[in-house]
Amino acid sequence: MAESFQFELVSPERLLVSEQVESVVIPGAEGEMTVMAQHAPVMTIIKPGVVTVKPASGAEQRYVVFGGFADILPSGCTLLAEEAVPVTDVDRADLARRIQEAREDLSDAKDDQHRTKAEQFLHQLTTLEGAILPA
Repeated sequence: MAESFQFELVSPERLLVSEQVESVVIPGAEGEMTVMAQHAPVMTIIKPGVVTVKPASGAEQRYVVFGGFADILPSGCTLLAEEAVPVTDVDRADLARRIQEAREDLSDAKDDQHRTKAEQFLHQLTTLEGAILPA
């Protein structure tokens, strides 16, 4: 059994997870990363994606996050999400609305910097959609 550590997933509305876990996979801005006990200290931006939690005492849990940041220490990890919900509670219409808004932001982009940022966000949302929703 792997060593456990404290993990908390917090959104503005509520505390979704606060427990001892063996590992957490988070969608960092530079790619997915697995956090385990004694992880080197890191602070990272979170992109829209799926957080996979493996509790020390239970079945794997998955949550959708829409941005935020994570503070990782050897003793634990706190993920402060802009918005987070269990994968089972994702609203297909809400995700479609977010993707449509991202497409509009892309078409309204005034310069290359805003266009690139909008393209990245749209790509993240469409990748998220493909990962959690059946066709």
